[in-house]
Amino acid sequence: MKRSLLLLAAVLMLQAALPAAAQPNPRLRLEMCGNQPNTATKTCVVDGDTLWLAGENIRLKDFDTPEPQSSICGGDREVALAKQASARLLELLNSNEWTIERFGLDSTRSKRRLATIRIGDRDVGDILIEERLARQWPDGEEWWCD
Repeated sequence: MKRSLLLLAAVLMLQAALPAAAQPNPRLRLEMCGNQPNTATKTCVVDGDTLWLAGENIRLKDFDTPEPQSSICGGDREVALAKQASARLLELLNSNEWTIERFGLDSTRSKRRLATIRIGDRDVGDILIEERLARQWPDGEEWWCD
């Protein structure tokens, strides 16, 4: 009994230590973060390319969405599009089975975890790009700035 518990604990620790392995979502019901404080259990969508899962700040890689908190280059149009992208990401994650694959950290001060979320074999970033709610990163045009 003691040995099987130790083995189970070792397997769980190995799974947690392998960030590049795709892991299925735990069937969460996500919501928008709003002004939620950062806690060890924070789980919500920040915007179209950022979310928190169990206290981990995650930046989805290879795509970029407009910024909802401020109009960096596109004014009110950018903010409106950012809200659409955020709502769409939330809808995709809440209405589908998905997996997450974690990578290294981004280069920002907050050191967010880089990750890819897939619904079936499709990257959610590709879905948002196809729906004109995002652009490829880093070399896609910020068309919402026009």
